[in-house]
Amino acid sequence: MRNKRGQRELRHKRIRAKVRGTSARPRLAVFRSNKYIYATLIDDEKGEILGTAQGGKAAGKAIEVGKMIAEKAKKLKITHVVFDRGGYVYYGRVEAVAKGARDGGLEF
Repeated sequence: MRNKRGQRELRHKRIRAKVRGTSARPRLAVFRSNKYIYATLIDDEKGEILGTAQGGKAAGKAIEVGKMIAEKAKKLKITHVVFDRGGYVYYGRVEAVAKGARDGGLEF
């Protein structure tokens, strides 16, 4: 577990022990790969995925992903979410998704 992926997974487990999504306040989970960035709204109580959005690699695309997930949340009448950064550092694309979601109207 000394490699980067293992360390991120450990951080994500620590975060997930504290962060839970409900139907009133779902979890906004972020995953980033080398090629794309993904944002997902999750209701942990029911074990359901409420909506997803994905986009390209650049930070500008990440802001668009945040705005897309905010639009989907508005359609579901969701205004408050819990942000799950997925073990990543809150910087760059992860921060851009959060900024886009806030610009789209989500509060967290």
